[in-house]
Formats: sequence, structure tokens, C-alpha cells
Amino acid sequence: MRYLATLAAIVAAQPAFAASGPFFSLGNTDFIVLLAFLLFIAVLFYFKVPGMIGGMLDKRAEGIKSELDEAKSLREEAQALLASYERKQKDVQEQADRIVATAKAEAADAAEQAKKDLDLSIKRRLAAAEDQIASAEASAVKQVKDRAVAVAVAAARDVITSQIKAADANKMIDDSIDTVEAKLH
Repeated sequence: MRYLATLAAIVAAQPAFAASGPFFSLGNTDFIVLLAFLLFIAVLFYFKVPGMIGGMLDKRAEGIKSELDEAKSLREEAQALLASYERKQKDVQEQADRIVATAKAEAADAAEQAKKDLDLSIKRRLAAAEDQIASAEASAVKQVKDRAVAVAVAAARDVITSQIKAADANKMIDDSIDTVEAKLH
């Protein structure tokens, strides 16, 4: 690469070879260019331009280094923050999963309890209905018996009054009074 650059510089500098005369003469353009170049370099060194350029490059290098360090610290801080948020997200997800599992378990327990309460309520209503039916049966049987007794008494009275004579009726009344009196004393 260096050889190619040197060759390119020689080819490009063909007009400079056109200088004529002795080298150390003011008529020689090569000598004038050399003097101008050396003067330019001397001025640069006199005003300490290479030191300033080196200082500016050093400052720029330090600035870039500090920016890189800051970027590195920001990156590490961002990674730590990301890891923290990922842990928090994982914790929140686990907590949400636990809440959902707890809610499902509580819902299942509540459904089971509601089923038990419904079964108990149905049993109580069936028992109450059976009690009402038994009470209605007992009431109906009692009413039928009472009515049968009333009908039997009425029929007996009708039969007795139609078939018994007054003397027999008085004798029966007296016998009944004696029976009641014997049982009461």
C-alpha cells in the first residue's frame, strides 16, 4: 500500500519536476516550495500547534472515554433495572397465579357449601311438607272419626227413640247414672 501511495504521489507531482536551474536558486520552484514548507512547519512549532492538537486530541479522547464509561454505567444500570423489573413482573405473575388459584378454590368451596345448603334446605322443606301432610292426615282422620261418632250417636238416638218405650228409657237412664256414679266414686 505504501509503495502504491508513493507511486501515485510521484505521478501526481510531474509538474514539480518541470523546475529548471540550480536547486538553491529562487528561480527554482522546488526550492521555494521547500522554503515555504519549512517556514510553515516552523510557524506551527513556534505557536505550539502540535501540542495544542495533541491536547485537543487528548481532551477528545478523554471525553470519548468518559462518554463510553457513562454509557457503560448507564447500560449496567439499565440491565439492573431491567432485571429488577423482570423479577417484579415474575413476582406479580406468581402472585396473580396464586390469587387465581385461591379464587378458584374459594369458588369451588362456595359452590360446595351452596350445594350443601341447598340440600339441607330441600330436606327441611320436605320434612315440613311431610309434617303438614301428616298433620292434615291426622286432622282428616279425626274429623272423619268425629263425624262417624256424631252420625253413630244420631243413628243410635233415632233407633233407640223409635224402638224404646218411655219406661225402658227411664230404666236405662237410671242404670247409666248408677254406672257413672260407681266409676266416679
